[in-house]
Amino acid sequence: MRDELFYQVALTRIPDLGCIRARLLVEYFGVASAIFKAKKKEISCVEGIGELSARSLKAWDRFCEVEEEILFMEKHQIDPLFITDPNYPKRLLHCYDPPTLLYYRGNVDLNTSRVISIIGTRNHTEYGKQVTEQLIASLQAEQVLVVSGLAFGIDYIAHRSALQHNLSTIGVLGHGLDTIYPSQHKSLAKEMLQHGGLLTEFPKNSKPDKHNFPKRNRIVAGMADATIVIETASKGGSMITAELAHNYNRDLFAIPGKITDTKSSGCLQLISQNKAMVLISGEQLLETMGWQEKKKTIKKQRELFIELTANEKKIVVLLQEKESTHIDTLFLQSGLSSSSVASAILSLELQNVICALPGKMYRLI
Repeated sequence: MRDELFYQVALTRIPDLGCIRARLLVEYFGVASAIFKAKKKEISCVEGIGELSARSLKAWDRFCEVEEEILFMEKHQIDPLFITDPNYPKRLLHCYDPPTLLYYRGNVDLNTSRVISIIGTRNHTEYGKQVTEQLIASLQAEQVLVVSGLAFGIDYIAHRSALQHNLSTIGVLGHGLDTIYPSQHKSLAKEMLQHGGLLTEFPKNSKPDKHNFPKRNRIVAGMADATIVIETASKGGSMITAELAHNYNRDLFAIPGKITDTKSSGCLQLISQNKAMVLISGEQLLETMGWQEKKKTIKKQRELFIELTANEKKIVVLLQEKESTHIDTLFLQSGLSSSSVASAILSLELQNVICALPGKMYRLI
C-alpha cells in the first residue's frame, strides 16, 4: 500500500501534467504505479495526454522528494486521499478538475450528508459577523459540516461559530500542512483538528502564494452541497469561489445587504444575475436543501411498475430510503453515470413516480 502511495504522490509532482490529465491517466491505467511503469508511447496515446506530458512524466526523477513527503505524513498523522480513495470527498468527483491527491488532518467524514461552504470578505462589517453567527447557530441541530478557507474575516467567524455550536468544521488551505496561514489562526486550527480538520492539495513547503488561493477556492466550492456568500465586494476571492460553485452546479446563496454598501455589492450582483438565491435565515436554507427533520410516517410498500427500466428501479429504491434525496447522492449511491441518472429521473418525473423539490432534491410521490 505504501508503494502505491509513493506513486500517487509522485503523480502530483510532474510538471505540466495537472489534475485533469492526471485523472485521465488514472482512469486509463487504474492505479498510479501502472502509469509510471508504462512506456512513453502508451502514455502519450491516452486521449488528452499527448507527447509533451508523457515525456515530462518519464523524465521526472525527483523521487527523493516523494519519500520526504511520505515521512512527513507519517510523522504528523496526515491522511493522503487519492482520487480513487473511498474517503476522498466524492462531491469533488463531479467537478471537472478535482485535485489528484488531498492531504487531510482531522476526524470528520468528508462525505457526510450535509456540507455547506461559508465565504466572505476579510474586512467584514458587524452585520456580516452577526449574520454568520446567527446562521450557524440555527443549523446546530442539523449537524451540518461547515467548510471555509481559514482566512481573516468571515472565514474565521464561520469556523469559530461552528466550534461554539458543536458543529464540525473544515479549513481548506492554500499551502502545505507544515504551516498555518495566517499565523494568528494557529490556535483555531489546532482546535479544529479535534472537531473537523484541515485539508489541502499542497504538499509541505508550499508557501501561501497568491496563485494558490484560486485553486484552494475550487475545493471550498466543490466539496459542499451549497455555498453561502455572506459579504463580498464585486471582485475578489469570494466572487471567484461563488462563480466556481455556480459552474459546478452547486446551490449558491447570498445574503442581501444595502445597495450602498460596497461589502454587499458582490452578493447583490450574484442575486441580480440569478446565480445565487437570496438567503435570509437558516430555516430557509434547510427547507431549500430538503434538510429539515420531518416526523417519520409509516410508508406503504411501493410496487415497482414493470414498465420501469433497471436504472429507474435503482433510483426508486434509493428514494424509498429517505423523505428526499439530493441528486448528487443519487449519482454516488446508484453507481450510474450522470447522464443515466438524469435520464432516469426525467422518465420517472414524466410517469409521476417522483417529483422535484427545491435545492436539487427529489422524492417519491
